[in-house]
Amino acid sequence: MKFKFDSDQEYQVDAVESVVGLFDGQAFVRNQLTVPTGATFQVVPNRLDLTPDQLLANLQKVQDDRGLDQDDKLETLTAKVDTLRGEEDITFPNFSVEMETGTGKTYVYIRTALRLYETYGLRKFIIVVPSVAVREGVKKALEVTKPHFDKLFGKPPYHSTVYDSARKSQVAGFALSDGIEIMVMTIDAFKRAETVIRQSREGLDPPIYQLQETRPVLILDEPQNMESDLSVSALASLNPMCALRYSATHRNAYNVVYRLTPFDAYRQGLVKRIEVASVVQQDNENLPFLRVEELNATKRTVSAKLSVHKLMATGKIREKPIKVRSGDNLVEKTGRAEYEGFVVDEINPGSGFIRFANNQELALGGEQGSDREAVFEAQIASTIEEHFRRQRRLKEHGIKVLSLFFIDKVDNYAPNDGKLKLMFVKAFDEIKQRYAEWKDVQAADAQKAYFATKTKKSGETMVLDSTGKTKQDDEAFNLIMREKERLLSFDEPVAFIFSHSALREGWDNPNVFQICTLREVGSETERRQQVGRGVRLPVNQNGDRIQDEQINVLTVVASETYERFVAGLQRDIEKEYGKDGLPPPPPNQRKRTTIKLRKQFMLKPEFKELWEKIKHKTRYSVQIDTPKLVADTVAELDEATIRKPRITVSKANIRVDEAEDFFEPIVLSGARTAVDLAGRYPLPNLIEVMESLMANTSPPMRLARRTLLEVFKQTAKRAEATENPHDFAITAVDILKSKLADQMVKGIKYQKDGTWYEQTQFAEEIQTWADYVVPSVETGGVGGTHIYDGVRWDSEGIEKQFAVDLERRADVKLYIKLPDWFTVDTPIGRYNPDWAVVMDDPANHGDSLYLVRETKGSLDLSELRPDERAKITCGQRHFGGALGVSYKVITKSADLPNGGV
Repeated sequence: MKFKFDSDQEYQVDAVESVVGLFDGQAFVRNQLTVPTGATFQVVPNRLDLTPDQLLANLQKVQDDRGLDQDDKLETLTAKVDTLRGEEDITFPNFSVEMETGTGKTYVYIRTALRLYETYGLRKFIIVVPSVAVREGVKKALEVTKPHFDKLFGKPPYHSTVYDSARKSQVAGFALSDGIEIMVMTIDAFKRAETVIRQSREGLDPPIYQLQETRPVLILDEPQNMESDLSVSALASLNPMCALRYSATHRNAYNVVYRLTPFDAYRQGLVKRIEVASVVQQDNENLPFLRVEELNATKRTVSAKLSVHKLMATGKIREKPIKVRSGDNLVEKTGRAEYEGFVVDEINPGSGFIRFANNQELALGGEQGSDREAVFEAQIASTIEEHFRRQRRLKEHGIKVLSLFFIDKVDNYAPNDGKLKLMFVKAFDEIKQRYAEWKDVQAADAQKAYFATKTKKSGETMVLDSTGKTKQDDEAFNLIMREKERLLSFDEPVAFIFSHSALREGWDNPNVFQICTLREVGSETERRQQVGRGVRLPVNQNGDRIQDEQINVLTVVASETYERFVAGLQRDIEKEYGKDGLPPPPPNQRKRTTIKLRKQFMLKPEFKELWEKIKHKTRYSVQIDTPKLVADTVAELDEATIRKPRITVSKANIRVDEAEDFFEPIVLSGARTAVDLAGRYPLPNLIEVMESLMANTSPPMRLARRTLLEVFKQTAKRAEATENPHDFAITAVDILKSKLADQMVKGIKYQKDGTWYEQTQFAEEIQTWADYVVPSVETGGVGGTHIYDGVRWDSEGIEKQFAVDLERRADVKLYIKLPDWFTVDTPIGRYNPDWAVVMDDPANHGDSLYLVRETKGSLDLSELRPDERAKITCGQRHFGGALGVSYKVITKSADLPNGGV
């Protein structure tokens, strides 16, 4: 196979010409052999005749042509550099090209170098890369694109080389050549003073002096990894004419001349579409779950952000982020006794871990409490199954499918008994029995691994092979990093690749169709980098790119929900590109306002009378029929669904919203059970768990232990209780509390308790969002009747319109949107009614009506949630029964007396 390249892809041509346009007006530089003053060497240098003002004008024109914001200055970097003439301040301009991963940025910058020679005679280029992995990718790209560029440019005098400190004549050859010279260097090769390139030899000048005098154009591949002061100083030490920066994830975007965003690439079909196969635990809160999301340190505090399974007021368990500091108790933070012993003992951002008083320690990105091995097994099996199915479909198109696994620890794979390796072999051998074409393939022959091992050689950090130990390691390194054509051949059995973190920037294989993340993602950028290894469009056995959208799909098999995965990608992209073009912020983020209390209203007879009627607090009494409570609970519990704890796999396609730059998941398949986890966990004391749930959810309730035990004895769900004790407890308590509330509310009686709400509790000012306020202003003798000069509403469809209508009614004398502190005690929590209204009595002219009203979307109470119905019943007994005040549920102001006014 030989890779084929299309020279007419418009987006790539645009990226090339954007850089060429920077130097418009530059005269063609003829080759001229020069001897720098005081040097022991000769060079054929680049030359830039344009002034900074001319460069800036060209930059602004390019940016205008490409629809980019225009910069008002050149972005330069400066450092003190040891040169042939002594220490100098070296300053060089920087220009950025942003191209989404997989769209051919390496192709683009090689072609750019050739166009700069063709147009201006620039001939010395140094491609600086952050790692050996990237270097190998660039080296391969230079090799496979040469026949294509020879044809496109008419065989220009074009030579490329990878810097090797052991080759003494290499730098001199680069400097003296009058053709196009492209040298690839890792930044480690010249970053520090002890590197070979900075040393004098045999009385000669250091080789770096000769490179400096060529005034090379630097091409920075993945420059976000070269932002440290030491790296900037190293780049300046090459005395560059300029730096061209190419990345999908710039940390600093210096003078952007071309931008192809992820959304652009996705919409134009320049990369594979992404679908997420989400492999997660469901209905398994039987173990205390923890994931370390962030470890943060400021001058005054050290904190951590954890994801935990938190008990919500509803009784449900939800994965929620919490912030913790030293001494925090997770029992208190989560409301769950299962976290007993998890008191934060130490947070160490420098070493990247958090430790608890029970000696449990977790690293950043680490997780516990989920059945990780079961999740890994399901992920591996899903990836293999997906691989086999896809290869069967794509074989007729001449496409070999590859799957890439990112693992959590090398030791979990590299040894012969590594658990991930054993999981892979077991799943491979089981699944291949269903695919005849794979039955004779051995798992050992279908997989290879690459784990970077760093070695120092003459001051340069190098990677020799995957572990540096065996011939098999050398073969794996060559196959994965250097021999992409052989890897993509059907004759090569290797189709599954395992790596840790080495295969990030710099490694792309177009035929990766599955990426399985058997590790926690350390950052959003890491998630995006991992996905980037597989988004390049695939090729067939002839090396032709495939443009079929039905084929070009990358499946990410992730140990997280697809919603979390997509949200992570979106956050990363927002960090890179900002939120321009994304959905606008919600209205409440735009403008604050203050509404003020009209103190004079409290002197009005209408207010005094209203307040005297509604201010009183009450207490309630109830009667409970325990046998009926147990019977009703058991009847509903026996009909409830209590699912087994399990690992599920569901799939969603990622789509870019057509109107906005925004990723959204589109569900492709519901969750199917991949692994049954029932019975794997020790059975807790269910009665204690149920007691805790009763006491720690809203509203807190208590029942005798014998009542809870009786529910367990009588239910037919005892087997389910042993399979998933926590889900059983949550379900039983939820039903118990509902039945208990029903009994309480049906027989509830209220009476005044001798206390009341004081008028002084009304705040003189309320800060709120301007978009959520209806002004209360008198117009033509109508309106201005609210106790504040504005009404803060909570529901736009109902409350906002109700307030607007009251302001328009002449028969309304005064009304109050009852504040949050004005509540009624109920067995199911505090109830805050909506409105108190004083209005003309249409039946008795001159008299007033004093009303309390609840606004809902429907008068049919059966449409409301059970807790809402119960609170309304309590409101009726409190206001109507104990206080003698008219209380009703209405939908609109026309439901008030004399509604036609």
